[in-house]
Amino acid sequence: MITSVSVRTALLSLTFPIIYNILAAMSRPLDGLVVADLSRVLAGPLATQTLADLGATVVKVERPGSGDDTRSWGPPWTARGSAYFDSANRSKWSVALDLDDPDDLAVCHRLVGRADVLVENFRVGSLAPYGLDPASTTARWPRLVHCSITGFGSAGGARLPGYDFVVQALGGLMSLTGEPDADPQKVGVALVDVLTSKDAVVGILAALRQRESTGTGRVVEVNLLQSLLASLVNQAGTYLATGVSPSRRGNEHPSIAPYETLRCADGLLAVACGNDGQFARLCQAVGMPEVAADPRFADNPARVASRRELRTLLESGLATATATEWESRLTSVGVPAGQVQDVADGFALATALGLAPLVPVEGTDDSLVAHPVTYSDFAPAPARRPPALAEHDQMVRDWLAGPDRPLRPKGTP
Repeated sequence: MITSVSVRTALLSLTFPIIYNILAAMSRPLDGLVVADLSRVLAGPLATQTLADLGATVVKVERPGSGDDTRSWGPPWTARGSAYFDSANRSKWSVALDLDDPDDLAVCHRLVGRADVLVENFRVGSLAPYGLDPASTTARWPRLVHCSITGFGSAGGARLPGYDFVVQALGGLMSLTGEPDADPQKVGVALVDVLTSKDAVVGILAALRQRESTGTGRVVEVNLLQSLLASLVNQAGTYLATGVSPSRRGNEHPSIAPYETLRCADGLLAVACGNDGQFARLCQAVGMPEVAADPRFADNPARVASRRELRTLLESGLATATATEWESRLTSVGVPAGQVQDVADGFALATALGLAPLVPVEGTDDSLVAHPVTYSDFAPAPARRPPALAEHDQMVRDWLAGPDRPLRPKGTP
């Protein structure tokens, strides 16, 4: 049976490429901007990939022979290399430069001199001998925006290596993740790197906007630890308000109930009641309207205090049907609810809703995760495949040896 949802989905699948191509032909906010990407692993490359999506020309500088660490982080592997590398390096030009080689260092200096933005995540102080540290670059090229990404800042933590997993441990995120009677757990993705990359993009764009009025660039510093702490929001607020560090609660929300996974006849359902009206509709749906008027559950503070008793009652009602059935019933009456799905299900849902979560890679049959922001009058740049190591070495060197002009492959206008 063809439903209205499936018809809309089919129409979207047909019309989106047409709309995308029209918008893709329009100018983008960072067209003409040149980014020298001296970063590696995830936070820096993900930030520069976002800048490339917005139209910037990103030249990725890599170590000769080995390149970005993530080129060897597998499995899984793709036709081009590692899936990890591909996830953060589309639409870039790769050049291999040995900074200990005077000729290569001179090429790197020419690149930075032509760039609007430099992004690097070297250990603090290690670029000074090459004249590529923040103080040296901004003194030599006053219009440059130099973004430095570290693990723990440029002061007391300058010598500490910054890896997402370690920062999750040291910064408190693992202490909040997992069941209360089990070991702390890391989040299932390098979330701190991802958050830091977004902070880096915000800082870079703010510095570029300020450059428009002052004519000068500046140094933008971000570090994994502070990006993590800033992301703790209400959990950080709990600590600041009480002086006591919050602890692991599994899938329970520390301040809202019910806002957790509840067991149905065949599995778990995430239920999120953010107000009394939603809770009343939940109780009505599960056949217990009287629970909403019970003084133990009449408002959110009471529900949080009586969470265990409330969960028992709700799960007794939810046990009468499957999670799929309850998701449909609750959603239909305005109660936020959803089954616990896997990554494939998440992409399928986004596609069914017309969100276009994937972007085709030019010249291939592959797709990558799309830039997550939609704009009314332009589309992000078409995704070029992630580069092979030093794939554009000669092209970039020739470009830097010539006049200041846009970087384009041979044969393009």
